Amino acid sequence: MTLSTLLCWGVWVYVLLTIDPSATNWIGFGLFYATLFLALSGSFAILGFLFRFVALKRELVFHSVKTAFRQSFLFSFLILAVLFLEAKELLTWLNLFFLAGALVLLEFFWLSYNQGKVKKYLE
Repeated sequence: MTLSTLLCWGVWVYVLLTIDPSATNWIGFGLFYATLFLALSGSFAILGFLFRFVALKRELVFHSVKTAFRQSFLFSFLILAVLFLEAKELLTWLNLFFLAGALVLLEFFWLSYNQGKVKKYLE
């Protein structure tokens, strides 16, 4: 996990240094956002896993990794959405509030859905 995250950061730095944003098309911007998403997701997943493993110590390792990746994808999406909206000059506090609220609702849905699956499995 750490090695692939470092590789993603290396690819993002390469894209950042080689692609000229004023002369590129959608492929260049797509590579920028995709590599940044993967690098941020890996970094946040590692940090989330370490926090859960060291501080909480309540879950199995597999469940900690699964939760860390899910939340890292959501948080990385939030950051990239904010960057994209700012690049298009569409970022407002209201947009940020709705975006964060939608992601929080999505996380609550996943938590309640998984609890329902666990209860059904245990019955």
